[in-house]
Amino acid sequence: MIPAWSIAGAAAAFTLMQYLMWIVVPGHRHHPPNLPFWFRFYFNITLSALAALYVLMVGYVSRDSPRRGMSTALWTVVCLVIPSGIGAVLYFLLRQPVLSLCPACGARIESDYHFCPQCAYQVAPCCGACHRGARITDLYCVHCGHHLAADNPPARLHAFTE
Repeated sequence: MIPAWSIAGAAAAFTLMQYLMWIVVPGHRHHPPNLPFWFRFYFNITLSALAALYVLMVGYVSRDSPRRGMSTALWTVVCLVIPSGIGAVLYFLLRQPVLSLCPACGARIESDYHFCPQCAYQVAPCCGACHRGARITDLYCVHCGHHLAADNPPARLHAFTE
């Protein structure tokens, strides 16, 4: 789910942060640090890991947004521009459900739909009495107790009812 460019970018961000924190920053100090070595080591690893995770998160958003029918460019820019990961939090709060294709007409529908809204094709099994979702292997509806074999399931579901 995370693209290869994001993994490479995360490795580069981790390495760059290590270089900055161990080579560049100490070179610009006018006096030696008073912090113990273990604290500086922990601090440097933590900052580098956060930078790498940020790049991985942007890669995830760029790969996940098309699956949900959202603008890839917009959400990638939002994640990059809004600081401190707030853009990614916005993405996770506002993202749409995962879309799938109807096998009959090819329309993009939400994955939890039982019937396609374009052609009325049954894409998931459901009870004929209460119209709630049912598993393919269920004999009776768990919500109302209706005998599911009486609903005459589509031919593609007959293999699972035997």
